[in-house]
Amino acid sequence: MTKTEEKENIVNIDGNEIKESDMTDAQKYYARQIQDLRIKKQKIDFEADQVVAALNVFQNELIKSTKAVADEVLESKTKNSKEDV
Repeated sequence: MTKTEEKENIVNIDGNEIKESDMTDAQKYYARQIQDLRIKKQKIDFEADQVVAALNVFQNELIKSTKAVADEVLESKTKNSKEDV
């Protein structure tokens, strides 16, 4: 495919295909902004998935560690109560 035969960019708006060559400069600018924002949103969504997963890991570790400390305290109190009897 030569450069003159390259496929022209087409924007689909409400089911209507509009060739980039038929668009005004402002419309081309808006289309580029939309495309860039969609890419950024995908990146943000991807990063948010990572943040949520990491957050869950740290929350679970905190819960697990506090439960371990609470179990130790209960064991210590139970042991001390038996010694007092």
